Amino acid sequence: MFEVMIEDSFAAAHRLLNYDGICENQHGHNWRVQVFAKGLNLDNAGILVDFKVLHGALRKVLKDFDHTDLNTLDAFKSLSPSSELIARHIYEQLKPEITNISKVTVWETEKSSATYYCENCND
Repeated sequence: MFEVMIEDSFAAAHRLLNYDGICENQHGHNWRVQVFAKGLNLDNAGILVDFKVLHGALRKVLKDFDHTDLNTLDAFKSLSPSSELIARHIYEQLKPEITNISKVTVWETEKSSATYYCENCND
């Protein structure tokens, strides 16, 4: 089994809904996003997924996040934009283009991250 990973980042504000603590107030992060793809088969060049393809797909998703208030985005109008839900949203946005995506990890700080993967998917 092969696994590849790319990383990108964005800066955005958010506030957590239904949260009792200071994170219920609007605040910002410099988020890091890691996207992983896995599979058994490589192409004729010995590549699982071209890094350029992964980076391009992720940039399309993150362009809507960068320098925004995540709470105002349609994806989070009624959901709390937690790291967990951001990771799931990115995964779901990438899945149609990157069919062998295995997981997305979103780093809110240098020491805190959340990962989303589809455990029962037929990948």
